[in-house]
Amino acid sequence: MATVGQWVEGARPRTLPNAIAPVLVGAGAAAAIGRFAWWGSVLALVVALALIIGVNFANDYSDGIRGTDDERVGPLRLVGSGLVSPKLVRAVAFGCFGLACVAGLALVASYGRWWLIAVGALCVLGAWFYTGGDKPYGYSGFGEIAVFLFFGLTAVLGTQYVQAGQVSWAGAGGAVGVGAFSAAVLVANNLRDIPTDRQSGKKTLAVRLGDGNTRQLYLTLVLIPLVLSALIAATNPWVLSGFVAAPLVIRNVRRMRAGANGLALIPVLKDTGLAMLVWAAATALALAFG
Repeated sequence: MATVGQWVEGARPRTLPNAIAPVLVGAGAAAAIGRFAWWGSVLALVVALALIIGVNFANDYSDGIRGTDDERVGPLRLVGSGLVSPKLVRAVAFGCFGLACVAGLALVASYGRWWLIAVGALCVLGAWFYTGGDKPYGYSGFGEIAVFLFFGLTAVLGTQYVQAGQVSWAGAGGAVGVGAFSAAVLVANNLRDIPTDRQSGKKTLAVRLGDGNTRQLYLTLVLIPLVLSALIAATNPWVLSGFVAAPLVIRNVRRMRAGANGLALIPVLKDTGLAMLVWAAATALALAFG
């Protein structure tokens, strides 16, 4: 039987910046046009957190029953380790998706933006079929695209739009930046798992590209947010504060260029998430008050 600490590890708390960062930037973009509402941002945050924890447990379940996690390099998996029954992990995943749906319904009902229910439904389906179902798209190399869309464009612009009724160019730039960081987290994760994914037949984008090209993709993705900070600064110089994340980015770039592999990539994952959170917080404050 799994301990509380093992359940927490199974929820993969290091991925939580992927949920927090887009809501911060979306809220900042809404504030920039005078439409920020703290309670709307809180509900959006609940939706994002519930979705990412749900998708983590759903991945644990789906990968576990397929045997993908039998030779695990990264954090503990509950099903793959045999600590928790697959049915229970699946039930927890569905419970998280249910919480996301309830919070999402409360959010759209408050603002009367009912068509966003369809967007929410697509997010839940995307979360489940990432590794679930007969043909999971995460096993075919589309995971990074999905992360960019759902935890970048959708989460940032959805947070702004539900409060403001519109999206701005600054919000769009922030959405691309967060999406690039979020995709970079997954790229680093899949780079670490190339050997075991190849053995299990999981054709992630990293497996398809190979080690060298995957590292180059990571370097490109983590530089995109800094480039966007420079571009958005043309209308709001305070957005240059996003460069406070540059030291973390540079440290990860050096690790990648030095050929970090296996367990040595876990610090890269952690610092990529931290860089995303720092960049998002600085950008959100700049948009809101700049």
